Amino acid sequence: MQILITGGTGLIGSHLVPRLLETGHEVTLVTRDPDKARGHFDPRVVLWKGLNEHENLDGFDAVINLAGEPIADKRWTEGQKQRLCVSRWQITERLVEMFKAGSTPPSVLISGSAAGYYGDLGEVVVTEEEPPHNEFTHKLCARWEQIACGAQSDNTRVCLLRTGVVLAPKGGILAKLLPIFRLGLGGPIGSGRQYLAWIHIDDMVNGILWLLNNDLRGPFNMVSPYPVRNEQFSHALGHALHRPAFMRAPATAVKLMMGESSVLVLGGQRALPKRLEESGFGFRYFDLEEALADVVR
Repeated sequence: MQILITGGTGLIGSHLVPRLLETGHEVTLVTRDPDKARGHFDPRVVLWKGLNEHENLDGFDAVINLAGEPIADKRWTEGQKQRLCVSRWQITERLVEMFKAGSTPPSVLISGSAAGYYGDLGEVVVTEEEPPHNEFTHKLCARWEQIACGAQSDNTRVCLLRTGVVLAPKGGILAKLLPIFRLGLGGPIGSGRQYLAWIHIDDMVNGILWLLNNDLRGPFNMVSPYPVRNEQFSHALGHALHRPAFMRAPATAVKLMMGESSVLVLGGQRALPKRLEESGFGFRYFDLEEALADVVR
């Protein structure tokens, strides 16, 4: 397949691109800095500097849209909220325009979203049918998904990736947690009772390939079948590093430090990959301790 990827230099994309090349696909990467990206990817990857110089997507078989400013890197000021939205919505709108402008559009758009679509639902078991809480993360993801669905037609199917916390050796949540836990200063956050919907990077990449190669459409919770509470996650990470993990971070301190974005760690989703499993996809990593051991290695 000829595949166009946005956001390919991020955590998921940097693992996905090599797998696509290994499996015989041809990859074009949209990036703001082709010179910098060239040093990180196989020479076979074609680099586009943005989308504005191209009118349509004819010639591509699939588009994987992973672009978006990291959601947890900064406090959610009004300006930062706007940047989070615009970085996702604008490029998705442009892709949909390009789908519609062509005579032979790609047969599939796989577009990013997040488990945060549901908001903080506490103990509720969350599948793709669960009605969400109307929080900022829901508004961000719901509009993002709505825009992406504009590409759907008789010729194009749209898959939406409602992704949980991705566990990978470099980047993502572990880039922030590993230094703290290695010092023996890690532990549960707040009550520790909130659920964490997680997925190993290998399962994330395999899940995207599965959606690429099967006639599926709609939202998919990209999470392990076994979400865990925050205190379980902290204990498992400490165990993987052979370090104690009992230094609890009080909710008040987290709110003071992170502001409104503290909902990302003090809240959570007990999300399950119902539609992905029903389609026949098989996970490699069910057990959190095994997944963390692999990532830490």
